Amino acid sequence: MLGLSFSGRAQVLTDPVAQQTILKTLDDIYNLEFANAEVQIRQLQTQFPQHPIGPILRATELELQYLPLHENKAATAQFIQSVEQGLSLAKKMLDKDADDPEAVFFALTAHSYLASLYNNKSESLKAVGESKKAYNYLREGMVLIGKNPDFYFTTGLYNYYIERYPMDHSIVKPFMLFFEDGDMALGLKQMDIAAKKGIFMRPAANYYLAHILLKHEMSPGRAVVYAKYLADKYPRNPLFGMINAEALLLAGRYAEARPYVQRLKQMPNKLVPMAVNTFTGMLAEYADKDDKEAAEAYELALRQPFNDPYTKEYHAFAYAGLARIAARANDRNRARMNYKKALAVGQYKALIREAKAYK
Repeated sequence: MLGLSFSGRAQVLTDPVAQQTILKTLDDIYNLEFANAEVQIRQLQTQFPQHPIGPILRATELELQYLPLHENKAATAQFIQSVEQGLSLAKKMLDKDADDPEAVFFALTAHSYLASLYNNKSESLKAVGESKKAYNYLREGMVLIGKNPDFYFTTGLYNYYIERYPMDHSIVKPFMLFFEDGDMALGLKQMDIAAKKGIFMRPAANYYLAHILLKHEMSPGRAVVYAKYLADKYPRNPLFGMINAEALLLAGRYAEARPYVQRLKQMPNKLVPMAVNTFTGMLAEYADKDDKEAAEAYELALRQPFNDPYTKEYHAFAYAGLARIAARANDRNRARMNYKKALAVGQYKALIREAKAYK
């Protein structure tokens, strides 16, 4: 047992051997190969018992293993326990050295994981509480950005959203005085660095960049770069499979999208079937010019429930598809009705623009 009995900073992420084990573990987690990941997590916990890396990796594993985690009570309890264990170890490291980059990073990650979980569970007060705690570590991470490439992700995400969020939610503008200003263009550049050089956050940086480019920037062609990297590297991951199919379809690359949609059909995760029906509708509508088949697929998608954090937008896509089909059939009332329904659930800028433009 090596442990971490030596004095000074306990930097696991910069240790070349440990770093390779961590990257391999994360690759296994994100490709849903949990038996392999479990062996490596145990190895890291044995080797570094006083470091948060083991518990935080286990929390990451639980989130992917039981996706969507917030719908599984037992797994959620295990997840919270792992995150709190990681947070406790990070705080012990901070007691010894308040500027320890890894301790700051894992404390930030722990609070962010909890904030995300509570947000997905619609427990707003708890989510806000965790976000406030995360913000303190996030600001420290901005100063330590040169010490850990993963801080490029957290800093970039902050720089982007602190400017973007008030644009989309004007009600919060008065409260933004309490936060440091951001810079959206810089935020995208910083996340791109994390997408290429990050250790712990590389998959997340690619995923968030793809999502931002699709939802806010109306740049599906740019999103494909990040989404396709994830779908090809982690072919068993349903979230990465869905965002890649979506990006290719929105970019008009239908022939490339088709095999990825086929691959999604084989995935057992419960988030997938509704997404597959929406994507099948988009292929029928755009690539095959078959409005009848497209309408059937869209209607099938709308008979299936969406999962708010992950697949809500695909209902909006389906309503917009039905609206376009109705408009081509000169049924203006039906088109308007479906666009109205799309606006009620949709958040993508391009979709909102399309729906509002229809008179």
